[in-house]
Amino acid sequence: MRVRSRALLLPLMLLAACRSNSDDRREPTRPIGHGPGSDLEWFTDRAEQTGLDLVHFNGMSGEYYYPEILAPGVALFDADGDGDLDIFLVQGQMLGKKALAQALSPPRDESALKGHLFRNDLEIHPDGTRTIRFTDVTVASGIDARGYGMGVATGDFNNDGCVDLYVTNLGRNQLYRSNCNGTFTDVSKQSGTDDDGWSVSAAFVDYDRDGWLDLFVGHYVNYSTDANIKCFSLTGGSDYCSPNVYRAQPSRLYHNNRDGTFTDVTRAAGMAAEFGPTLGVVTADFNGDGWIDIYVANDGQANQLWVNQRNGTFKNMGLLSGSALNADGKTEASMGVDAGDFDDDGDEDLVVTNLTDEGSALYVNNGLGMFEDKRIGSGLRSFSLAYTGFGTAWFDFDNDGRLDILSVNGAVRVVAALEQAHDPFPLHQRNLLFRNIGDGRFEDVTTRAGAVFKLSEVGRGAAFGDVDNDGDVDVLVGSNKGPPRLLINNVGTRHHWDSSSRAPAVGGGSNLFP
Repeated sequence: MRVRSRALLLPLMLLAACRSNSDDRREPTRPIGHGPGSDLEWFTDRAEQTGLDLVHFNGMSGEYYYPEILAPGVALFDADGDGDLDIFLVQGQMLGKKALAQALSPPRDESALKGHLFRNDLEIHPDGTRTIRFTDVTVASGIDARGYGMGVATGDFNNDGCVDLYVTNLGRNQLYRSNCNGTFTDVSKQSGTDDDGWSVSAAFVDYDRDGWLDLFVGHYVNYSTDANIKCFSLTGGSDYCSPNVYRAQPSRLYHNNRDGTFTDVTRAAGMAAEFGPTLGVVTADFNGDGWIDIYVANDGQANQLWVNQRNGTFKNMGLLSGSALNADGKTEASMGVDAGDFDDDGDEDLVVTNLTDEGSALYVNNGLGMFEDKRIGSGLRSFSLAYTGFGTAWFDFDNDGRLDILSVNGAVRVVAALEQAHDPFPLHQRNLLFRNIGDGRFEDVTTRAGAVFKLSEVGRGAAFGDVDNDGDVDVLVGSNKGPPRLLINNVGTRHHWDSSSRAPAVGGGSNLFP
């Protein structure tokens, strides 16, 4: 049985106010049955038409505060137990001592400045057509996520059969326990998981096989707006810094005490001494011993493969396994990560998105937890070289039995050409879709995937799941300083897709850089 979770930011992991959900916007979709090669648009963005009208606010005020560019994460999860996937969108705030009026692009009202939960009110009609409609139930749900949000993870931490929600922030994180009726209770402090600092990604994972989900929280760097460092672009203008100018923060592992509380066991687990600026996390059994391991994608420092020692401790095998560096032995600025058996040989391989000019990595598992970077021969490097990837995942978008790849992209340093064109937020890039064509190779099918793939945005988080219950995988994308995108899949066949097999973090619902 394949068990794994991933953390999508934004981490895998979303300026206007969120409108009332009183208007009944509906968007019918056609039954599936068309494959690649037809004139049908493969993916269609239905976010606005279905009621997802929250625009991400990053609090930009002209100070180039580093956290402005990293969020938001998104989540797909069944929040009310009715069998379909609901949506949580992470939201930002003003940073530092800046007033809302000082924002370069202020929201329409302050009610938008918290994470929002949207209930899926899907209708399936007798003729097979579907009406997708989302209702904003944030207030009624009891979720009051007003921090500077980064990422989100979902999982049933108390084994009551209902999915709980964990939000990572710049500042204290928040754990919302589901009351199994569509409402949630904030148990952050009493659970011991109100982790402080700058957390980006997180993943629920049963690392000790006791039947209870534990929690891994990926920390980024030690940051304060009071100590914001000024950096500059190649043209001499103000720009965002690299993580290397700040000190990385250790990530944390929390053990579930099975009574609603958690204990920080980072040091006891052997994970306190080695750390980097973490953006992505995925958990899976990489060496086939039946115990879940943890892979950590770090921004500018060596990635880590924490191999489970089956006694409550872990050993970092990143360097020895070949999954910490690129094929030239160099560190990379890794953002998003996912695990999946793309070559169908029975083990978990890794895709890792990286900074522009590095290209996405493809670490192929030999079955024993040893990896070889095959990004060049697979085509991934050349396809992704001009992009900075964040949220990513293995997913079979066309239901042909092979795992494909989506990369959600957006720069982190000012793009000179966009700056010269007077782009007010010169980090825009388009997202990429890679189709698995077998023999370890991929083809770039982005230009055939639909109009939404022609958009240039600052993509960050992504979550994957069957939103309209038609048997294929849809995608929720979070964009920094922009609206979410709900990519409804029009090309998957009627073959059943099991959403439970892709429960992340990021990000069914994960969320950060997945």
